[in-house]
Amino acid sequence: MTRHDHDFVRAQRKATNVSLESSLVEEARRLGINLSRACEAGLASEIAKAHARQWQIDNAEALASSNDWVERHGLPLARHRQF
Repeated sequence: MTRHDHDFVRAQRKATNVSLESSLVEEARRLGINLSRACEAGLASEIAKAHARQWQIDNAEALASSNDWVERHGLPLARHRQF
């Protein structure tokens, strides 16, 4: 399996101060939501999205080239498609 930069070791934790909208904090506490875990999950999601955007930027030329080839020649195995 390929290791990605966003595959973080879950055991290591670091205390951090963040500023959050007070009404969100109050509602999360009322609902029993773990603020640290919720913030961690949101941050992990944003990091994954940033990695995906960067991958698309880094590979834009190759993707465009591949799409151009398919437009000119069609799908390489199209004759084997059953739909």
